[in-house]
Amino acid sequence: MADPRIAESPVAGEEDQKLFRQVVAGSQPAFETLYARHQGRIYRFALHMSGVPDLAEDVTQEVFMVLMRQGSTFDETRGSVNAFLLGIARNYVLRRLKQERSFVLAGEAETGDDSNSSVAVDATNNQLDALTRNEEIRELQKAVLSLPSHYREVLVLCELEDLSYAEAAGVLGCAVGTVRSRLHRARTILIEKLRPAPEQSAATEGLKSARCFA
Repeated sequence: MADPRIAESPVAGEEDQKLFRQVVAGSQPAFETLYARHQGRIYRFALHMSGVPDLAEDVTQEVFMVLMRQGSTFDETRGSVNAFLLGIARNYVLRRLKQERSFVLAGEAETGDDSNSSVAVDATNNQLDALTRNEEIRELQKAVLSLPSHYREVLVLCELEDLSYAEAAGVLGCAVGTVRSRLHRARTILIEKLRPAPEQSAATEGLKSARCFA
């Protein structure tokens, strides 16, 4: 099956390069435009890699500080602006994780106690469905964060950020074949981590049965 991911739009890449040259020349409006185009992607990458919103915010700011200080080091012939910025983000994330060694999961959902309220059965079922989805998201977050960094980063880049293999290879500074093999291994590990244990499956089925007779 052909890979559905495609490389970054040539037009978008050309616009980025034009903006980048203007930033290096000292244009504040160009910097603001480039920031708006890439800030979200860099933040998401850092968050998926670390699970820590504060760390992701710090890394995002660091990336654009580097852009302001060292933008002239960017070589258009070696890759896209997007790959250049994500490469900087990757280096800062790995450095911070080595420094801190411990981090917590982001996005932990808080649930209130509705035991004293009277709700309809369908509303209760909707809440149970929402809790199930939240739990699935948390399990996915934990599984991704538990991957070794070299598997985690290629999974985040290719699966969550939709980069092509070539773009991911540019960010990571490795061969396309390495990206493919790491991604295959990362998917395999992730599937194993998310596979429910027999007792968990039995409990889930029991909950579904109980809901049917509620």
